[in-house]
Amino acid sequence: MSAVLSPASFSAGTLEERAFIKNQAWGLKQMVSSLTEMAAPPVVHHAPTQAANLDRRPTRQRCRTIAVCGGKGGVGKTTVAVNLGMTLAMMGHETMLLDADMGLANVDVLLGLAPSRHLGHMLDGLCGLSDLVLEAPHGLKVIPAGSGARRLAQLGSGEQAAVIRAFDELPQVPDFLLVDTAAGISDSVAMFAAAADDVVLVVCDEPASITDAYAMAKVLSRDFGVKRLHMVANMVRNLGEAKALHQKLARVTDRFLDVMLDFMGWVPQDERLRQAIRRQNAVVDVAPGSRSAQAFKQLAGAAVTWAEPDRPGLDRIAFFSGQAAPATGW
Repeated sequence: MSAVLSPASFSAGTLEERAFIKNQAWGLKQMVSSLTEMAAPPVVHHAPTQAANLDRRPTRQRCRTIAVCGGKGGVGKTTVAVNLGMTLAMMGHETMLLDADMGLANVDVLLGLAPSRHLGHMLDGLCGLSDLVLEAPHGLKVIPAGSGARRLAQLGSGEQAAVIRAFDELPQVPDFLLVDTAAGISDSVAMFAAAADDVVLVVCDEPASITDAYAMAKVLSRDFGVKRLHMVANMVRNLGEAKALHQKLARVTDRFLDVMLDFMGWVPQDERLRQAIRRQNAVVDVAPGSRSAQAFKQLAGAAVTWAEPDRPGLDRIAFFSGQAAPATGW
């Protein structure tokens, strides 16, 4: 194991840069946590069958934010985010999925959606956040980012924070806000992950994936005070292989980091999942009886039983130092 992972330094910038990002993240966390308190709950009349499903939902006081991270690219992070989000929606939860991979967004591609506008247009003041919402199957709501937009890939911390601030304008606060982050451990990924209530770390049984997952855990725990991560073993053959992968990573995080690495669950290698991706569908929608769809249902079941987070936001934090800068050429 030492040949794969070591407690080598993974830097997220200078001490001053990390402090600024941390302040931004805590500010975002405080703002998202207060969304439900600021919005009066709307009166909704459901059909009897819908009401029966809703009665089984745990009562939530606030929006629960979940950042889905992957360290390196190619580990299936977006696939997990899309299917987890749709499963939560199918369970009757108001669920929104924010594509935070700003320059290489593909949540809309995986779901066969065709956005006419994206977050860049909102930051330019050309539309509001509500104008960006795309309706996916089963009521899942998607906020698209842009693909191939160099300007979006280079957003500053203030603009990244402005994206979350825009959620104030939503008429109804979701039960769950999932954030599909970019690959790697950039400032953007670190800020969105640190601002979330929970972080889901998607890992494959490959040396590069394990090493990068450790790097992500180190940055979040050391620099942002994240004390718990939920690991999903992706593209594994069986439960035994998934647990062995978790143990590989947990042995190192337990030894060198002050973070708890929970085993959230696993997603098997499944041809039905590959087919759904090629057809731009969520597997839980088009093949609900498949092995992978059943796995995503287990992951969603785990998420709705998580205890409330124990990382309260700071009481006072000035995290919006300026407005998002105007931009052109999206």
